[in-house]
Amino acid sequence: MEAPDAPDDMRVTRVAGTGVAVRGDDIDTDQIIPARFLKSTTWEGLDEFAFYDNRRDDNDELTGEHPFDRPEHQGASILVVNENFGCGSSREHAPRALRRWGIEAIVGESFAEIFADNCKSLGMVAAETDAETVSELQTFVEEHPDAGLEVDVAAERVVYNGREVEVSVTETMREALVQGIWDTTTLMRDALDETREVARELPYVEEVE
Repeated sequence: MEAPDAPDDMRVTRVAGTGVAVRGDDIDTDQIIPARFLKSTTWEGLDEFAFYDNRRDDNDELTGEHPFDRPEHQGASILVVNENFGCGSSREHAPRALRRWGIEAIVGESFAEIFADNCKSLGMVAAETDAETVSELQTFVEEHPDAGLEVDVAAERVVYNGREVEVSVTETMREALVQGIWDTTTLMRDALDETREVARELPYVEEVE
């Protein structure tokens, strides 16, 4: 069965908006969303728990110092991070919490493989570039929080402040995003008759209604 044509609103060719930088190597999924908040199955309200512990003091009060709490970064859609972002457990809640907060693309030095794959499944870009470029981009968004950035998925570049810098998006992610085929569940539902036909031919499927 060939994949059905994806609607235009599922194609992710570029992400434009303002940026927010979260510095530090090896930021794991438990920092992105602590394990005690993984009870949700509807994903509603996960934005509240993004970087929950990192944003609070010992009395569980917001410090206001984390980039996600600073007024100038509210509404940012492009997150700039460092090395091995999203390591640790494979929890899907981590990229979902970021996506619910408003993040549509992440630019970093490197990502944990499962985290990047979970991003792809949400239609969220994970683009890699070198440490120097990341550092310059982080400093720029910190000093110019209202400045616009663009992540061009198809051309694999980030455009900001009159500059163009190269980034790398894995072929699998780039193809899924640009063609709009990242949401496989929706694609199968939209082609339900064809999906059932293929399922009936599978030897390990006993019955398909």
